Amino acid sequence: MITRSSQLPRTLLSSLQHPRQCTRALHSSLPLPPIPSPTPFVPDSTTFLTLIGRQLSKHASKITTWNSLFSLTSTQLRELGVEPARSRRYLLWWRDQFRRGVYGIGGDLQSVVDGVAEMRVREVPVGETVKRVVVNTAPGVEEPALGKPVQGFRVRGAGTIVGSYVELVKESGGSVARLKVREGMWEVRRGHKVHGGERRRKYVLSQIAKKAKGTVK
Repeated sequence: MITRSSQLPRTLLSSLQHPRQCTRALHSSLPLPPIPSPTPFVPDSTTFLTLIGRQLSKHASKITTWNSLFSLTSTQLRELGVEPARSRRYLLWWRDQFRRGVYGIGGDLQSVVDGVAEMRVREVPVGETVKRVVVNTAPGVEEPALGKPVQGFRVRGAGTIVGSYVELVKESGGSVARLKVREGMWEVRRGHKVHGGERRRKYVLSQIAKKAKGTVK
């Protein structure tokens, strides 16, 4: 005959009595995500905060290094004064995007001088035809080597570079353009509430209907 002990092992009993401590211990033991390397277009934390917008650049004096930008927790950001909570979530989301190599416009540029990148139109043979693409070049290089086309830009018409935030160089006929860091270039705009949002929409619409009928002043 097999009998079962009425006493649980001490380790199991302890974990049942103190589940929060076990969860915290597991969380603290997880390795931190790797810190990505800066890119030519995003060389420091100030530039990163400027690009993602939502006025996060005002916190640049609090997040002064690249390592701190990618290692501070949400709690630590709150202690530094990064408010409201949605701003912290937005910053953490963009941090994760950058880690995975997902950039906004200009993020793939490799030749950048003093925060300004130059681009030119390059003709690429495709079979029996020629395709015009936009490539990133060092300043003043009139015949750029064939490189990877820059994402977010294209050639319109005979050879005019078009794309967001692009600045065409005068007297180039549109074939030479520059891109410089600006506030909010990578910003993901927040949506706006329509008729008071989902929770109040029914009430707000009823009030609008009453006003239209003249029953509410």
